[in-house]
Amino acid sequence: MENRRNFLKTTATAAIALALNSFKTKEGLQIRVEDQKVNKPIVISTWNFGVQANGAAWTILKNQGRALDAVEAGVKIPEGDASERSVGYGGRPDRDGKVTLDSCIMDEFSNIGSVAALEHIKHPVSVARAVMEKTPHVMLVGDGALQFALSQGFEKENLLVADSEKEWKEWLKTSEYLPKANIENHDTIGMIALDAHGNLSGACTTSGMAFKMHGRVGDSPIIGAGLYVDNEVGAATATGHGEEVIRIVGCHLVVELMRQGKTPQEACEEAVARIVKLTHNRNKNLNDIQVGFIALNKKGAYGAYCIQRGFNFAVNDDSGNKLVNSDYFVK
Repeated sequence: MENRRNFLKTTATAAIALALNSFKTKEGLQIRVEDQKVNKPIVISTWNFGVQANGAAWTILKNQGRALDAVEAGVKIPEGDASERSVGYGGRPDRDGKVTLDSCIMDEFSNIGSVAALEHIKHPVSVARAVMEKTPHVMLVGDGALQFALSQGFEKENLLVADSEKEWKEWLKTSEYLPKANIENHDTIGMIALDAHGNLSGACTTSGMAFKMHGRVGDSPIIGAGLYVDNEVGAATATGHGEEVIRIVGCHLVVELMRQGKTPQEACEEAVARIVKLTHNRNKNLNDIQVGFIALNKKGAYGAYCIQRGFNFAVNDDSGNKLVNSDYFVK
């Protein structure tokens, strides 16, 4: 009797293990998870400036580097480019003429760092990483973030370039706050990567909406809203109107949907659908907002979806570096 019990127990355990490590395709064939080919390394990022940013990240990834180092190096490209008017140096100011930056970073161990409303520092993503690695905190804001950055050797400089200052002075004539977060005002670079070791990391950085109220913070530096990484499941990042992303804790939602079995594409579409539903429930005009999500799972599969036409994202893997137009809800 005891031998029979042991036999049944062993058989049941083996069956459960087999079920957990396989799934059925639409054709009914069973494929073991460990037999699936993993597309790694891979890096994806928001908007057309993501192509150049991906290039910097790929240099690290193709040499067996860590995803965390790759995403930091990648987003620093638009942060340091004065011609990019919505990220870092050269970003459009708030209504008071001050360039304030938001950024966060997250690694495969769920270590996180974030800064918000940071002035005078060209690369807020590196300050966010310093917060993660050198403080007991996960987020510093405003003057406190600046003081910390200076204590770590970051250089204080003027981030308001001549073109941004000219636009701001022109805006002051009407002071109408009609933010755009599409191709006209890219808003954010979010980047997520899977390295050759199978580990995920992500970063998100922005100067926020042009001519925002001083002190306004969007989703970009908020872990779970503008960025989320779960090394068992996948990662997601967002761009667009941050208030709407925060409302649904968007990137955490996308990752949790992937945990439940949805593909990255399906998860991004569901997150957008929730924003659309809440927008209608609040009697707001959907045409006034834009939000886009990109997602990457542990197998290197990716997806993207947005509300309005105009959002694109960059993908770099062994097949090359390309720009992809995202599918969208409002047809």
